[in-house]
Amino acid sequence: MTKHISLRQYVKKRTGVPLGGAGSLSAMLKRSLGAPSFYAFWRYWNPIWGYYLSRYIMKPFAAILPNWCAVIITFAVSGALHDVAVMLIKVKLIFFFTPWFTLMGLCVLLSHGLKLKFSASPWFVRALFNLCVIGGSFYITELLV
Repeated sequence: MTKHISLRQYVKKRTGVPLGGAGSLSAMLKRSLGAPSFYAFWRYWNPIWGYYLSRYIMKPFAAILPNWCAVIITFAVSGALHDVAVMLIKVKLIFFFTPWFTLMGLCVLLSHGLKLKFSASPWFVRALFNLCVIGGSFYITELLV
């Protein structure tokens, strides 16, 4: 039987700050935006959401599919859940987040596969790179959807 890491342990590991602790949002933003790669960005971004996606989507799919497939499915499911949330608020059919998040999943795999890392760059350069990938994938999705 596999022991699961608790949500509290997961958040502390990802942000360096206890769940609900003072400065947890700023720690998450600083670590994620300043991550040395787009792949690493997602390890720090929204640790509570990431915990549940990892536990209930990524790990089960990774057990039966190649890791790259599990990554794409995880990003697509996350996007679909975002679409559903927006649909409930706007009370209209929305299909934007699913393709956008799927594209970001492809960017994660591509950046990891190409070993794109900017560890030696200053924080603001790393943040700019990560934001450009997010913004660029948003723009491409806007053009296609």
